[in-house]
Amino acid sequence: MVIGSVAAVDEPEFLRRTRDSYDAIAAEYVGYVGDELPRRPAERALLRWFADVVGSGPVVDVGCGTGRITAHLHGLGVDVSGIDLSPGMVEQARRAYPDLRFSVGSMTALPLPDACVDGLVAHYSTIHVPDDELPGALAEFARVLSPGGHALLTFQVGDEPLHLTDALGHPVDLLFHRRRPERMAALLEAAGLPVHAQTVRQAEDGERTPQAYLLARRA
Repeated sequence: MVIGSVAAVDEPEFLRRTRDSYDAIAAEYVGYVGDELPRRPAERALLRWFADVVGSGPVVDVGCGTGRITAHLHGLGVDVSGIDLSPGMVEQARRAYPDLRFSVGSMTALPLPDACVDGLVAHYSTIHVPDDELPGALAEFARVLSPGGHALLTFQVGDEPLHLTDALGHPVDLLFHRRRPERMAALLEAAGLPVHAQTVRQAEDGERTPQAYLLARRA
């Protein structure tokens, strides 16, 4: 787990690379994704559905980034907070949405007690987790969800990862793991989160791959 800007001694290398990369681009990232949600009717519809399913919450947005999904869910009446690996991203989220709760932490060791939330969102955040670390992260999702709680995962569809070494004018070291919905569904099932519904939409507006949305429920 990451507390503030201090990493644990045994922190996996992928966490350090991901955190440092997003810290580097945090300020520019706000503008980069600022108008994305208004242009994505599918995402808005799914978030509305998710909000209806979980009710008032509580909900945690894991990998919240600049807090835009957290804020959108809050606007739908959900008691939601955000967690992100990057202190730089959390700083941007707190600045943009000072009335919401954001904290720094890793999805591989969420700083939350067992069964404490009714919903969890991982909006393009599992994409940076390597295959061998993913089951542990999904087990953390299941741990913090209350029985019957729902998790909404969004990710790019594909088989080959994308490695970025430059983004928004900064050197980065970001690996994007694209995955097949059926494979992610099997991993969620193994973690005790059977998939309740899934959908895939085709790439649009410069996206490289189709996009998948899985709604799972803790058994």
